[in-house]
Amino acid sequence: MRYLPLTPSDRTAMLATIGAKSIDDLFIDVPEVARLDGPVHGLPNHASELAVERHMSALARKNLAAGDVPFFLGCGAYRHHVPASVDHLIQRGEFLTAYTPYQPEIAQGTLQVMFEFQTQVARLLGCDVANASMYDGSTACWEAITMARRVTKRGKAILSGGLHPHYVSVANTMAKFTGDVLVTSLPTFSPEPDTLDLINAIDDETSCVVVQYPDILGRIEDMSALAEACHAKKALLIAVVTEPVALGAIKSPGEMGADIVVGEGQSLGVGLQFGGPYVGLFACSEKLVRQMPGRLCGETVDAEGKRGFVLTLSTREQHIRREKATSNICTSSVLCALAMSAHMTLLGEAGLRRLAELNHVAASAAADRLAEVDGVELVTDRFFNEFTLKLSKEARPVVRALADKGILAGVSLGRLYPDATELQNGLVVAVTETTTEEDVETLASALEEALA
Repeated sequence: MRYLPLTPSDRTAMLATIGAKSIDDLFIDVPEVARLDGPVHGLPNHASELAVERHMSALARKNLAAGDVPFFLGCGAYRHHVPASVDHLIQRGEFLTAYTPYQPEIAQGTLQVMFEFQTQVARLLGCDVANASMYDGSTACWEAITMARRVTKRGKAILSGGLHPHYVSVANTMAKFTGDVLVTSLPTFSPEPDTLDLINAIDDETSCVVVQYPDILGRIEDMSALAEACHAKKALLIAVVTEPVALGAIKSPGEMGADIVVGEGQSLGVGLQFGGPYVGLFACSEKLVRQMPGRLCGETVDAEGKRGFVLTLSTREQHIRREKATSNICTSSVLCALAMSAHMTLLGEAGLRRLAELNHVAASAAADRLAEVDGVELVTDRFFNEFTLKLSKEARPVVRALADKGILAGVSLGRLYPDATELQNGLVVAVTETTTEEDVETLASALEEALA
């Protein structure tokens, strides 16, 4: 029997109470041109489950799967090997739940993982404290900007040209509703990031400076001088990390003076998944913790003195503070955070450093090989596992031509910056532990042909 909570007489009584004659009257504010007058055009009628499975499988076969071809895409989403044990662990009953862990007596498994995830993220990013995750890296970046406004009581944020343009786009969208002034710029093919320009742009109205590390072109820069310049003007430095595996090899942003470090945790334990769901990371210094958005799990003891875990500092959150909360986010990406935590636990510190070493060695070898191709110039001279090439031709058609041959050659800067003519020949190439020497040679040969 279908679940129908309301009878026809119930509906009639409810409509009469609000002065509506029919259900259709509830939609009078929707323009007629936007209302359906029949079935959705182009959508087939219902079919059997078997028929639908066959149809969807046929559609899926048209995809070019990341693991089936040479794969060099990056720019914020990376293909790494995820151990099979990660998927097994996140499906255990102690963890796999959609329940919000406000009642700790029935959610100790979830809460313990949240606590351990926070510890891992804080250590990885070099900060005192981390929250239990955000939705993704781009929204975590915006939350950091609004947090800086609350802390400094200022409304101007300076965004580095090396910040991922999608993150910039999210910030621009949200700033329309808050009135924040965002100072933005475009990247250049210089091997050096725009650190000096950022330092010179800081003034007494600046709430924060936002930099990506490594940046959108793969460049790595010591941000210690930038942090000092920010603090001299009582502004905050926000660092964005889109490839956390890099922090197994390079100094963390927190060690260099960043006040807030945010990022995307997808590359550890979470697959590409067609673009999501992913897991946002958010960490900061202890003195700023009461302005931090999102959930926070803490350690305590129960009535018997046993170790336990609870959500803490909840007065920052929306369900208590309402419009005065530190953020409108009212949940966290716990399942993906669990996957990231499981992967990091399986790796351990030595394993993470080894994984980072494999990535960097493979990327360095790939950069050297691709730089030998006529018509290819290596722009990035300091990088982790991602670097930028400047081609002798516009990169977008080259990427398209190689994709048609079964090679996912990288991300063209023309796709990320369609209006920046000076960047149209740029190609960002990512190389991870999943990339083989054969893959690199295949790409090099294809580029030689495409650029001839």
